[in-house]
Amino acid sequence: MKPGRNLDELCYPFIYETSSLCDFEVATDELCGHIGAILSLLPEAMRDIVQDLDLLQPLAFHVNGSIRGRLAIDEADIQWLNARLIHYRSEVGDRINGFVLPRGVAPVPQLHLARSAAKKAIRAMVRVEQEGKTVPLALPRLCNLMCNFFFTLTVVINRRRGFQETPFVSKSYG
Repeated sequence: MKPGRNLDELCYPFIYETSSLCDFEVATDELCGHIGAILSLLPEAMRDIVQDLDLLQPLAFHVNGSIRGRLAIDEADIQWLNARLIHYRSEVGDRINGFVLPRGVAPVPQLHLARSAAKKAIRAMVRVEQEGKTVPLALPRLCNLMCNFFFTLTVVINRRRGFQETPFVSKSYG
């Protein structure tokens, strides 16, 4: 496939590429959109989470362009998110001790979708590197942190609202 001449019929300059790099960029675009949706659903009472997600959302777009273009993620970004993850984990203590079913009132389901989008981005990076393009380690490190951060926020928000998670016990793994 090749784009036509009408630019209104082209959503993204690289959309017809066959490499996994475009898939990675689409996944991180989705991730950024999920973060925006979450921000629109958070109540003012959770201003700390709003502030953190407000800082995190542009990082998703920085990850997006950091393979095709210049690396726009640095160690300070990773350390900031890691510190925020530790902060929220300390709020919930031992409530994070296994798998739970992704449930709760908005924006909890959206945080679970953002978590999945971060995983998609990581998987796409694996494929990009398999195809011979170097992926800076900062990118999967940050996306893995995002995934864990989003999950932790689901537990924090559910706890603040008095919602009890439903544990998931797998029949597949012991």
